[in-house]
Amino acid sequence: MNAGEGREAMGEGRGRGLFILSPPARRPAPARRAAFTLIELLVVMAIIATLLTLAVPYYFGSLERSREAVLRENLALMRTALDQHYGDVGRYPESLEDLVSKRYLRRIPQDPITESAASWVTVPPQDPAQGAVYDVKSGAEGNAADGTPYGEW
Repeated sequence: MNAGEGREAMGEGRGRGLFILSPPARRPAPARRAAFTLIELLVVMAIIATLLTLAVPYYFGSLERSREAVLRENLALMRTALDQHYGDVGRYPESLEDLVSKRYLRRIPQDPITESAASWVTVPPQDPAQGAVYDVKSGAEGNAADGTPYGEW
């Protein structure tokens, strides 16, 4: 099929030419760089700062509450182990390490306020013949959120 037959097949008569126009040559537009203006950045930073001033106090408050909850649980765990030792042996242990060596505890828990396992304060029983560790308290200074000193827990 030659060029004339193709035009006739397309419904165009003889003698008329088929012109395909190409778009005029255009110059490429200068590349526009997408960026934020200084005002937009300042507004976003102000919004973030406002959100942080609202969120940070709640975050640190929740950290303190969680430390206090862990301290209460660790004290309850050690007091339970002391009671179990007394129930089994008939006397209190000589040290907190005795609870670990006799497998009442896997390890001495850490005081979450002082972040140390060596800061526990032991309370001896009234009768020294019953052992050396009747109770355990936190060695942390300061007061809890409810106003009570950590050392009285």
